[in-house]
Formats: sequence, C-alpha cells, structure tokens
Amino acid sequence: MSTYRDLTAPIGSRRAPVLRTVGTKERRSHLTAPRVPTVGIDIGGTKVMAGVVDADGNILEKLRTETPDKSKSPKVVEDTIVELVLDLSDRHDVHAVGIGAAGWVDADRNRVLFAPHLSWRNEPLRDRLAGRLSVPVLVDNDANTAAWAEWRFGAGRGEDHLVMITLGTGIGGAILEDGQVKRGKFGVAGEFGHMQVVPGGHRCPCGNRGCWEQYSSGNALVREARELAAADSPVAYGIIEHVKGNIGDITGPLITELARDGDAMCVELLQDIGQWLGVGIANLAAALDPSCFVIGGGVSAADDLLIGPARDAFKRHLTGRGYRPEARITRAQLGPEAGMVGAADLARLVARRFRRAKRRRVERHERYERYVQGRRDRDSA
Repeated sequence: MSTYRDLTAPIGSRRAPVLRTVGTKERRSHLTAPRVPTVGIDIGGTKVMAGVVDADGNILEKLRTETPDKSKSPKVVEDTIVELVLDLSDRHDVHAVGIGAAGWVDADRNRVLFAPHLSWRNEPLRDRLAGRLSVPVLVDNDANTAAWAEWRFGAGRGEDHLVMITLGTGIGGAILEDGQVKRGKFGVAGEFGHMQVVPGGHRCPCGNRGCWEQYSSGNALVREARELAAADSPVAYGIIEHVKGNIGDITGPLITELARDGDAMCVELLQDIGQWLGVGIANLAAALDPSCFVIGGGVSAADDLLIGPARDAFKRHLTGRGYRPEARITRAQLGPEAGMVGAADLARLVARRFRRAKRRRVERHERYERYVQGRRDRDSA
C-alpha cells in the first residue's frame, strides 16, 4: 500500500479514486474480485476496530481503539481511522479500505446521513477518507457489512434469504437476498432498531420514543440493571456487591458473566431482552419472510441465555404459526469481527480498479524509462 505519513492531502486526493461501488453486481463480482489483502474498519458507538483481511475472510492483523468522544467533531473519528490504516499499512500491502459505519449511509455509499450514537450528520466520509489515503474507500452500514461476512464466511453460508440483526449499543439490521445486500432506494434499509414497538415508550437517541432497540439491546440491558441497582432492589444485591456499589461499573459483559454464573436477576434481564428480540423477529418474518435470522453483535455473546427466549417468543408471536415454515434463528459465527471482515471483503470488489490504475501507472513509467534510455543510447552513439 503506497500510503505515506508525509503525503499531503492534494496528492492523496489525486491518487485516491472516488468510486461508485458495484451495487447490484456484488454476487457475481465477489467471485472474481482480486485475492488481495484489504482493510476493514468497524465503527461503533464505543469502539473503532480495524483489521487486515485476506480473500478467505482470515484476519491477518487487528487493531482496536475506543471511539473518540461523540461531542468532538467528526474529523476526530476520521483521524482515528486514518491512523489505524496507516499503522496497518506499515506491515501489509493493502489494496482497498472498507468502512462499516454505525449509521445511515446514502445509496452511493459516500455519506453517513445520520448516526444515532456518533456526531455524524450528512458527512461525506468516503470522499474525505479517499482524499487522505491512496487506495479506494468503500463505506457501508455496519450491519450490512456484518451480514455480508456471515453470508460469505459464517452462519449464513448457503442461504438465499437472510436477515441479520446486530445487538450492540443499539440494534442494527440488514437484508440479504440472492447474494445482494438490499439497501433500499435511499440506502437506509434495515434500520430495524428504530421500529417503534412501544408508542410513547423510552426515549431513543434517534429522537423517537419506544424504538425496538430501547427494549432489546446492550443499552437496554444495562439500563434495566442499573435502574434496579439504583433502587436498591433486593434482586440486585448480587451485582451491587460485585461492583462494590459503583453502579456506573455495571456493563453488558458483566451482566452476561453473572448470568452464566447463575445470578437470577441477570438471567431474567437477558430473558426479557430475548423475548423482545423474538417479538421483533416475528414482525420481521411477517414482512420479509427470510429463511434465516442471524443474531450478531456484542450482546449475542450471551448465546442461549438470549437466543433461547428469543426463539420461544418468536414461535408465540409468529403470524400464521403452525401453518407456515419457520425461519431458523442462529447466532452469528464471526463474532464482533463480522462487520470488519465484511467491510474488508466488500472493499475487495473495488480493489480491482485500484490495481488496474496502479498497473497502468507502472506501465507508463516503464515506457517512459525505455524512451529516456533510448534517447541516451542514441545520444551516446
């Protein structure tokens, strides 16, 4: 990867092609995409993860850092991304960069229109990063990239109609049919987390009330646990003792850990989250009728403590239950790296143009060198 720390922005701008990605040709193109390393970036509400990924979905190297404070300018997040890419490019020959962003990305996959957990509002992320890096940049929603990874390398292999649900800080979603990510007319399809399930319910960072992610997500899980602890509920004594009274130290992974150890409150909270998950999945099945739901994101680490109640609630709420085939519900296989791996793999679809342009530059340089050498030979003769 020919990216240099002393490269000025204008030079980077001239070298970095601004690409429209292949869109509806994804299924065919991924089979013929160059088998070269690419960088995937997964940007969430709490972390930025970057990794070099090969053509088989193997992670060659991974870096992770905290997401800069959302009160800071979007440029701070962009600076973080650039630093991670530069760091990885010191040790790997990278041919493209894919970004999985936790927000709404436009149909051209250039601008992040809105990110509930980041201060991005109509940000031209692809163009800005392409202006600072000398390789093609692809931007997509992080749930879309995770769904692509699970379809290519994980739990969704062999499925023609797949819905991905990512449970993390909020809820992300993606639809994949016949090997194509369905992004919708304006690029923002799959934002299942912001379906309203409780009118007038909990306030959501998106501005509405009662969104699904307020009842089935990492934030919902932690909120309920902290409220019980703050109320000094007898059922919360176990977790209060574990955090030594520091309620702010209660996190999703801690709740999952205590639930695995048998803490009754934590088990119940995960059951509640799972039941809400199953209700939402039943609604999505009525609308989309997929063959498979893949559950990913950090909260999915609870496994059957979460997926079991979700399956039960799905069966109870599915429209036409008993008279229709039921989609299977399975946990994602690629874990928290799915979005990063998918972003890198989608970026491989645009790496071809970079390789062609680089080859043409090399060929032009070689022709010029031959021309100069010919002139020198004639002059010396």
